[in-house]
Amino acid sequence: RFEEALSDYHMAFNHLRKNPFIDYKQLGLRYILYAWEVLYSIAAVQCRLQQWQEARVTLEKAVVWRPEGRTAILDLALERVQDHLFLEPMHVPLGEFFRPRKKEVEQLDSKDFLGKPKVISSIIPNDEYIGFEPLRFQVSG
Repeated sequence: RFEEALSDYHMAFNHLRKNPFIDYKQLGLRYILYAWEVLYSIAAVQCRLQQWQEARVTLEKAVVWRPEGRTAILDLALERVQDHLFLEPMHVPLGEFFRPRKKEVEQLDSKDFLGKPKVISSIIPNDEYIGFEPLRFQVSG
């Protein structure tokens, strides 16, 4: 399912909208997804698909997105791609991505946002029927 994974990584990179990272702290998560990590994972899948040239180009693009002075991982990855060795995609640490804070989970209560339905107006004067018009019983005459 490498083609599907490649498509998902490309979609993730496009949804970054040219931002260098997405910080999930607003959602109560302690994870930051960096653009260079997504590009690294794209290159890893391209290696599995034997697309070595595309993987090298993707890694060179990832070097641009990586903060300055911290490109050792990408330099090592470029060497591995030149030697036609596979890369492992970046992994999100277990329990880091979908774990909300405890106090936020404790406060979760079901809320009735719609409330109880009531008839506000009727086209028939002094109408006391509560319900939908198609469900009303028809009286002959």
